Amino acid sequence: MPFELLAGGPTGPRRGRLHTARGTVETPAFMPCASVGAVKTLSPQEVRDAGIALILCNTYHLYLRPGHEQIRELGGLHAFTGWTGPILTDSGGYQVFSLAPLRTVTEDGVLFQSHLDGARHLLSPEKAIAVQQALGSDIIMPLDECPPYPISHEEAAGALERTLRWAERSRDVHKESDQLLFGIVQGGVFPDLRERGVQGLMRLGFGGYALGGLSVGESKAEIEQIVMTTAPLLPADRPRYLMGVGTPEDILNAVRFGIDLFDCVMPTRHGRTGNLFTSAGRLNIKGAKFARDPSPLDPACQCYTCRHFSRAYLRHLFLAGEILGLRLNTLHNLHFYGHLMHGTRRAIAEGHYEAFRADVLSRLSDDASFE
Repeated sequence: MPFELLAGGPTGPRRGRLHTARGTVETPAFMPCASVGAVKTLSPQEVRDAGIALILCNTYHLYLRPGHEQIRELGGLHAFTGWTGPILTDSGGYQVFSLAPLRTVTEDGVLFQSHLDGARHLLSPEKAIAVQQALGSDIIMPLDECPPYPISHEEAAGALERTLRWAERSRDVHKESDQLLFGIVQGGVFPDLRERGVQGLMRLGFGGYALGGLSVGESKAEIEQIVMTTAPLLPADRPRYLMGVGTPEDILNAVRFGIDLFDCVMPTRHGRTGNLFTSAGRLNIKGAKFARDPSPLDPACQCYTCRHFSRAYLRHLFLAGEILGLRLNTLHNLHFYGHLMHGTRRAIAEGHYEAFRADVLSRLSDDASFE
């Protein structure tokens, strides 16, 4: 089996190992977004050194530029990017559905207009699989219909049924035995639809299961309710992936319900805007109070940034528009996430996850300067 459950079960926090053709991922795990084949500002080695084993690349962006066939000719996504570990690619569905004025949804797929040059493309379930097989990623996702928020129960049900039909078509054309194909559970904020989605996907059978269609405008309470009621319905012997949800608080809370994988642009995007995570809370490095602060960003952190540079210097780099500042900030934030997931796995294995979660959350209260 590609997924090995080491601790936990159908409910509660789980400790596991996800085996892929290019290495094993210890779970729970966080994936930074490498949308166009790179985690912004960082090298593959720097990403690995931050404690990251798995990255996420974006099918939509790589399909449009440079093109999946060109990447195939150059040896696949791993050879092209220099990342030797496992890669998960999404289907591109979220991106094309976010192009509301530029796309049309039909049973065949999604007809969309490129944001680069205006060219029109049809992304079908079969095409999404073919592109990801050409990329050679280790975990791939089927095309799904990601509905907006808010949405009526009837509209959410229609999107769910189309997602299930597309999932079956994706499964039928997926031929690569060394790629794991996940199914995506849709259903909006309606628990009955989420349950119907789980049942439909389990009848088809997938290597893993993802909760999609969240973080599109719902409240945190609504997201938590859906995760809490849906995750335990998924097979205990398959990895569970919560798509696009990624504050440290959200991750720690979702782990309680048995989620294994996470992705989000937050650590890298926030790093580039000067918003930094520390063991004592959040801070915005642009703040004037850091102008003469000689202390490291986070005295408890052992990343390269914290071992070598002061808050005053990081603030100076950011205000001067120096690229090094963006790199150092991003490196720290990603290291923070890697360390958080390492601590999460250890706490589950040692049987004191709730105490660990409570302790971390008590130190992550929002700082007024974090924007």
